[in-house]
Amino acid sequence: MSKSRLGPVPKRWVVKLGTGILSDPRGRVDLRQIEHLAAQVVELRRLGHQVLLVSSGAVGCGMSLLGLAKRPAAMAELQACAALGQPRLMSLYDEVFGRSGIRVAQVLLTYLDLDSRSLYRNIQRSVEHLLVHSNIVPIFNENDVVSYEELIGLRFGDNDQLSAHIAILARAERLIILSNVRGLATNPDGTGRLIRDVHKIDARILKLAGGTQSQTSVGGMAAKLKAGRIANEAGIPMQIANGRQKNVLVSICQGEAVGTMFHP
Repeated sequence: MSKSRLGPVPKRWVVKLGTGILSDPRGRVDLRQIEHLAAQVVELRRLGHQVLLVSSGAVGCGMSLLGLAKRPAAMAELQACAALGQPRLMSLYDEVFGRSGIRVAQVLLTYLDLDSRSLYRNIQRSVEHLLVHSNIVPIFNENDVVSYEELIGLRFGDNDQLSAHIAILARAERLIILSNVRGLATNPDGTGRLIRDVHKIDARILKLAGGTQSQTSVGGMAAKLKAGRIANEAGIPMQIANGRQKNVLVSICQGEAVGTMFHP
């Protein structure tokens, strides 16, 4: 069994769930997948880890409720999808985590909240208070109804960069981005050899970034590499893995080498 070379498994994780692993091929919410991911988070909590989720999927939920097969182009439509989909997304999380006696706490942010020193500290205090309770999992998302940058991929890129900022805010020991890709590969389209370890996100690595083919998400590998730079500069390792791999979070917790690790 291949083991991670990072040493002891960290105790506080930020786990980002991308739209691609929360939706089926038609863009509809994949409830069974949400159940699988939630069960893994419950297991991590049982093993003594603190887990904060950064979850995309609000727009996809809204699209599903409206019967849309293609991501809208108009900003007002995107924000309407987010407004409709966010409570649906949280209700699903509340339902699946509730079966194990865990409650979920919603934290909606914009980049202005993170740019404000006073608001940043308020968020930090709230997060620490939530984590005191062993039966609460905080779930972050960008407030797409009032902020448009993430929707068009300018600011956070499907929450990838947001997850890095949350990892710093929460003083996490590892950032894990779960997507529909296995990690960083030697070809920009995701084919070729999987790169297990990256020690510097330089021009050579950036050339390997591809886009996204999903109708419900934005970002792609380029956004994840930006997130990696943010996290690594703060001394936090980042890992990209396939969120549909069976028990992926538990495998990581057990020290298996999964996906690509970006070392500080």
